[in-house]
Amino acid sequence: MRLALFEPDIPQNTGTLIRLAACMGLPLDVIEPCGFPWGDRALKRAGMDYVALAAITRHDSWGRFSAAREAGPRLVLLTTKSAEPYTGFAFRPDDILLLGRETAGVPPEVHEAADARITIPMAPPARSLNVAVAAAMVLGEALRQTNGFPEARNAPNELGETA
Repeated sequence: MRLALFEPDIPQNTGTLIRLAACMGLPLDVIEPCGFPWGDRALKRAGMDYVALAAITRHDSWGRFSAAREAGPRLVLLTTKSAEPYTGFAFRPDDILLLGRETAGVPPEVHEAADARITIPMAPPARSLNVAVAAAMVLGEALRQTNGFPEARNAPNELGETA
């Protein structure tokens, strides 16, 4: 399983998604151009020290990303322009979950290139969720279905002892 960000606009969301990918042990693809400089302070602040832990691949364009995944894993687009709820979708362990730009989603050619398009059902009149929140919801379901969560570390109990 992988996360892919299409031309992210907001450094704080990108930092949060870097942290999510690092915590779940997943690679993250960033499809540029980004709407902010890669070294942005807000990106670093949101990603904290997880930026160094994350397996990030930066692609300088949609074309380069597409060429890198050619005939590869299934591309699953999270979009508000789908009728298929993510809760009824059968995820695969090698899926790439693609998230669009916060301000504009993805262009038609990216939408059409996706192998599947899924949405998060919302109560009207709500239109969309924060991209990092949406990613966490869908990724949680995808990892649950595919038994893909990382193994839990031995956390200390209330006495500070580990099992």
